[in-house]
Amino acid sequence: MDLLEQTNVDVETINLTDAAVNTVKNLLVQKEVPNHGLRVFVSGGGCSGMQYGMALEAEPRPYDHVIEKGGVKVFIDPTSMMYLNEATIDYEDSIMGGGFKIDNPNAVSSCGCGTSFKTAGSQEAATGAGGGCGSCG
Repeated sequence: MDLLEQTNVDVETINLTDAAVNTVKNLLVQKEVPNHGLRVFVSGGGCSGMQYGMALEAEPRPYDHVIEKGGVKVFIDPTSMMYLNEATIDYEDSIMGGGFKIDNPNAVSSCGCGTSFKTAGSQEAATGAGGGCGSCG
């Protein structure tokens, strides 16, 4: 796994595997938006308190971290970067289906679905509470 080259001056970054890079490139070609980038974000919700999201976007927003690897641009807003710093984005393909997977060292626990997580500072992590994903059960 290669470390992404970041265009911002700071040291925060994420990692992107070759499989993820290739999948994003293929998506950009399929959707006929070759100059777009991948927005990766964190939002409240999900069965563990926070959840990951991704979308294709034409350009970064003000204050975004812009990271590039293998010709793929990744846009991350500053708040999401606090939760995603040093995370690895991968793409796994299996007989049961494929999808992006985020290995996040900032998460103290994750739901079995892989899209929801808790951090050390979250209320649920502090109390040991938190929901479970009905699809992970």
